[in-house]
Amino acid sequence: MSDTNHVADDAPSTKEGMGRFERYLTVWVALGMIAGVAIGQFLPVVPDVLSRFEYAQVSIPVAILIWAMIYPMMVQIDFSAILGVRRQPKGLIITTTVNWLIKPFTMFAIAWFFLIVVFEPFIPADLAREYLAGAILLGAAPCTAMVFVWSYLTRGDAAYTLVQVSVNDLIMLVLFAPIVVLLLGISDIHVPWDTVALSVFLYIVIPLTAGYLTRITLIKRRGVEWFDNVFMKRLGSVTPIGLILTLVLLFAFQGGVILNNPLHILLIAIPLIIQTFLIFFIAYRWAKAWKVQHSVAAPGAMIGASNFFELAVAAAIALFGLQSGAALATVVGVLVEVPLMLALVRIANRTKHWFPAETQPGIAPAATP
Repeated sequence: MSDTNHVADDAPSTKEGMGRFERYLTVWVALGMIAGVAIGQFLPVVPDVLSRFEYAQVSIPVAILIWAMIYPMMVQIDFSAILGVRRQPKGLIITTTVNWLIKPFTMFAIAWFFLIVVFEPFIPADLAREYLAGAILLGAAPCTAMVFVWSYLTRGDAAYTLVQVSVNDLIMLVLFAPIVVLLLGISDIHVPWDTVALSVFLYIVIPLTAGYLTRITLIKRRGVEWFDNVFMKRLGSVTPIGLILTLVLLFAFQGGVILNNPLHILLIAIPLIIQTFLIFFIAYRWAKAWKVQHSVAAPGAMIGASNFFELAVAAAIALFGLQSGAALATVVGVLVEVPLMLALVRIANRTKHWFPAETQPGIAPAATP
């Protein structure tokens, strides 16, 4: 049995290893925030000591935790599945167009309008630009891992979802840095190219390469069933632990800012919420107009609506620092994402009748040798 076939038959391993965590992610994020703020206020020696472990302005403890978040997601990606997209290209066209030609620029426009213009009386100008930078980083990073959960909840085509995610990862290697630099420059937030390139190398190239090599090596040696049912289950707890510990560190450094400006959390969330619904309905309605099957349309719309927040958090830390407004904005993105995406899952399931009847999977399985 091919790797692609096995993934198509079963729910993605992310759901197995992280289902409960994903379901209560907002609660875990909130607890991580509270713990981080408490550490920053009552045990300030912890962030003080950790801040000393840096190399080339990169926090080594945070880099390790972020690799722990991203690597298990990259291991799941089956790039061989991309060859099957020829059977139904419309879903991939919609996803890539929305994610790379629309989403980053609507995020910039919406966040700029609210954070710089509407909320100008409430947020100092310099801090507002840092929040805008965080929103830009979120907008340039379409979701990678949690889409597998949303796909499962909407009864999406698992193999096609893998294709959409794999293609987005490859595009991200090329376009993330140019889009981020362009939009930050338009926002009058200047960062050196080499710093952005370093972030891409550290948090996309390295884990993507490591994940790919791990996947093909283990499947070749132990088989795809062992890989999915044993290895990925063991690896499943790594990402949630890495995420929560990263958030604890972030909020240990951000505690003073948060306690002094609790209103800012709400103000940052408003443009992120508007952006999430806008991008979902652009992709979802387009898929409806093109008569794409619901099992392809729903996960495709979810990819653009949600964010690869692990990468956004990592890039914000690398570019602006642990205590920056940009890092805080990306964490707010984590906080609001899960309840929003669960609401969109419900909308997608209730509107399934908008789409043509399911006649065949988005990617038909290849013949078993």
